Amino acid sequence: MAGWPVSHYGPVPRFRPERWDLKVFGATRQARPHSWSWDEVTALPRVGVVADLHCAQGTTSTGHEWFGIPAETILRLAPPAPGVTHVMAWAEYGYSANLRLSDFTAPTTLLATHRGGEPLTAEHGSPLRLVVPHLYGYKSPKWLRGIEYLTADRPGFWEERGYHLIGDVWAGRRYAYEDDGTAPLPRS
Repeated sequence: MAGWPVSHYGPVPRFRPERWDLKVFGATRQARPHSWSWDEVTALPRVGVVADLHCAQGTTSTGHEWFGIPAETILRLAPPAPGVTHVMAWAEYGYSANLRLSDFTAPTTLLATHRGGEPLTAEHGSPLRLVVPHLYGYKSPKWLRGIEYLTADRPGFWEERGYHLIGDVWAGRRYAYEDDGTAPLPRS
């Protein structure tokens, strides 16, 4: 699509709806994982959000009309345990992005299925993409498959490679060396 560059690490996965599910796990209030099939995910309530997408490499595409499931819906259906401070968003091929719980619960954060009235293309994250508009794009993973509730932060895929733990667009912090006390955590 014009004005919306394709950028990702690795190959584009093939979507197989009969094998696909979305999992919420980790420190859940019920101390058990939750899972939804593709049909169950598509039955969840959806909202629209108009927001920009900011790439850490410097490009911004504006005015995206996202449509999808509010993150708040996931939190209501699979509540986190007390003490949860962060989430790890998991995507195909083991890609991950860490987020503060407050970023995940923001009113503009959603699990997008559509953009501009059309289903997402495979290259742009179909069938499900996490969209966190106030953070850089590496915090909005394509091909979302799971949300892990965490009681302590740990770096995701790009954070392990020197990107900022928070990735706040408005603070301009893309890389760990632009530190404000949130330098990458050591690998375990």
